[in-house]
Amino acid sequence: MTVATTSPIQAALEAVLETLGEPDLNSPAHLNSFTAYQAGDAAAVRRFAASNLEDHYCRSLGYLISAKLKPDLPTIAVVLAEAARAAADYAREREMKKLGAILAEALS
Repeated sequence: MTVATTSPIQAALEAVLETLGEPDLNSPAHLNSFTAYQAGDAAAVRRFAASNLEDHYCRSLGYLISAKLKPDLPTIAVVLAEAARAAADYAREREMKKLGAILAEALS
């Protein structure tokens, strides 16, 4: 019997992706970046991250695609940390927008 195991790096990648969630369907940058990420197109993902500097979703995917390439241990630690920070920034921004809309509705 073979038991499937996930490497610690893969588990970290999945945790960051879970934090990011689905791409914003109203954002072509998110959709294109996510599609390129799924296809393993590192150049395209990095291009979207570089051309959408204020977009935490694209920035996180840009780091994640680099982590998938399995650089050496000191580098992957930095890359994963930056991917996680960008994902957390995106999650915070997403929740702030959602809560702002709820408050606006409650106060109108």
